[in-house]
Amino acid sequence: MSINKDLVAASSTALVLAILADGDSYGYAILKRVREMSGGELEWSDGMLYPVLHRLERSRLVESRWARAESGRQRKYYRITKAGRHQLADERRQWQTVHKTLEKLRS
Repeated sequence: MSINKDLVAASSTALVLAILADGDSYGYAILKRVREMSGGELEWSDGMLYPVLHRLERSRLVESRWARAESGRQRKYYRITKAGRHQLADERRQWQTVHKTLEKLRS
């Protein structure tokens, strides 16, 4: 099944914030987590993820830092901020409302 790109874009903030709420992460790991959690249905690219991360960073919903991974490679890690946690709670409420509405319409 192909997910409409407008829906993917609309859900990206909530998904990235939810992943970072579980702990700091870096780009490739976020892409991998989205793919795993969606059962392979969502295949994000670098070109889709990094603009989202940069927007969240400009909005102060996430922070970033450079750190050396166990492999010795430098990676940019992202962390959700307190404001990001508040935004995530709001995003979840919004998505729950949409989900509940769709469920009612299905009946």
